[in-house]
Amino acid sequence: MRITIQQKARGRWLNLTLLTFIISLTAFAQQAAAQQTQADNTYLEAAVLWQQSSGERRALSYQSFALARMLLDRDPRANRRSKMKRAIIVDVDDTVLDNSAFEAWMIKNNRPYEAQSWTEWCNRAAATSVPGAVEFLRYVNSRGVRVFYITNRKLVEKDGTATNLKKVGFPEVTEETLLVRTDPKSSSKEPRRLSISSRYRVVLLMGDDLNDFAEVFETSKTVSTRIDATERNRAQFGTRFIVLPNPMYGHWEDAIYGEGKMTAAEKAEKRRNALRE
Repeated sequence: MRITIQQKARGRWLNLTLLTFIISLTAFAQQAAAQQTQADNTYLEAAVLWQQSSGERRALSYQSFALARMLLDRDPRANRRSKMKRAIIVDVDDTVLDNSAFEAWMIKNNRPYEAQSWTEWCNRAAATSVPGAVEFLRYVNSRGVRVFYITNRKLVEKDGTATNLKKVGFPEVTEETLLVRTDPKSSSKEPRRLSISSRYRVVLLMGDDLNDFAEVFETSKTVSTRIDATERNRAQFGTRFIVLPNPMYGHWEDAIYGEGKMTAAEKAEKRRNALRE
């Protein structure tokens, strides 16, 4: 079959059109993917700056650990006669390890929180210590009190976490004392707390999130129920529960957003609507 010059030209035009379409489609997909990995984290700037730059943050951290030391030293002698060895439980992220550098990286690169980048951060073992944390936990260890680190970092992040904790000077970081999240379906720390309580007398719990202390806070998921749970347990704060400052993230923010996925614009609207005049 003879192909005319016009048919050849039409074929080349069709191929060129198809190639142009494919290139355009690829560029659109790449642009959409880039936009999907970007986030407007401007609202986080003040919180991260406060965490990194304010003397007040350091003062509150020192104050928290000073109070913890006083409570440990005042632990009644009657309790010390117990056959159970004493222990304290601490959260890891922004209770003893400072992750504000990771938050700053997200802001500067317009990146949302992603599991992969978080795992990379954990395994870099680059976090610094929260002011006063190393000195306090070394003191706890010197008093013969067991330190347990309960974190919702995942198993794949455990080695990097252990390396980080040891590198900045935290004591007694072992397979037994560093308890990461192993259940992919649940982030509850209650089973790990109960396991420790069955073998040790837990004198203090320290964290930057109410969920670090008791199951009642884990099951309180709205702003009003979290505040109510705090009011009902107010006697525990400053006596058995000690909260470290962290305005950057936490379940307090999840309570504002509620259930379900939201766009950045929808989250911004939720935050604004939650403000009270």
